[in-house]
Amino acid sequence: MTTAITETHLSHLPLLHRGKVRDIYEIDDRHLLIVATDRVSAFDVILPTAIPGKGAILADIANFWFQRTQHIIQNHCSTMELREVLSDAADYERLKHHAVIVKKMHNLPVEAIVRGYISGSAWKSYQHHGEICGIALPAGLQQAQQLPQPIFTPSSKAAVGEHDENIAFEVVIEKLGRALAEQIRQVSLQLYQTAAAYAKTRGIIIADTKFEFGTDAAGDLVLIDEALTPDSSRFWSAEDYRVGISPPSYDKQIIRDYLDTLDWDKTAPGPQLPQAIVDKALAKYTEVRDKLLLTR
Repeated sequence: MTTAITETHLSHLPLLHRGKVRDIYEIDDRHLLIVATDRVSAFDVILPTAIPGKGAILADIANFWFQRTQHIIQNHCSTMELREVLSDAADYERLKHHAVIVKKMHNLPVEAIVRGYISGSAWKSYQHHGEICGIALPAGLQQAQQLPQPIFTPSSKAAVGEHDENIAFEVVIEKLGRALAEQIRQVSLQLYQTAAAYAKTRGIIIADTKFEFGTDAAGDLVLIDEALTPDSSRFWSAEDYRVGISPPSYDKQIIRDYLDTLDWDKTAPGPQLPQAIVDKALAKYTEVRDKLLLTR
């Protein structure tokens, strides 16, 4: 059985950040090493139980989308070889499917969320207010219904352990300036529409997703972090999709649903996950990877 990678310790590289899932190391003044570990977070809490192989699946899917969308926007991926950085054979073998080398960017303090269907927190907001992030929606929409057109609903970028907050587009303009804010919105919508069209041919609906962006030394916009993975997106099976109910997701929903059955206040430390839940979650991650990447 694969051993889960919960933390990495690369003594020859400075550790810059240990996030919910990714460990980030500095290679030099222009490059970073990002390792997608097998850690799992739910409700913004890192859980004590990992899912072996999850990080490699996330890396596979993100790299696939970075390649597939580079005609829309440049991304942070570098051409530097991983062996150049992980010179220790044991480190390379352990991390070769989890790690990626990227170019350093100036990270922007906004999460770019695009929704093509109404579900999750967006559904709750619509039920109470008839709108999402200040965007008025038609009356009479049902849960999980496709929206007339995809909408851009940004959020703040919270620190580990804190909660992201939905923000109006006007707040993005205040933070970044109108030109950059409008470019992020336009690119995010184009990325979503391109990815959703492809995913549909693979029997997958992308209900919503989150992008993150940075700028390079010239001030140009760059897609960073991860792209269109089960951790940053809500994927549904087109075969199982029904309007009016919340479809099962190819993501951490199995874990969230289990945690909702517990007497847990959604603060750290989180509870251990039973093996059956770990196995079910891994099966979902594996299935969506195989469908999207045509590995089966």
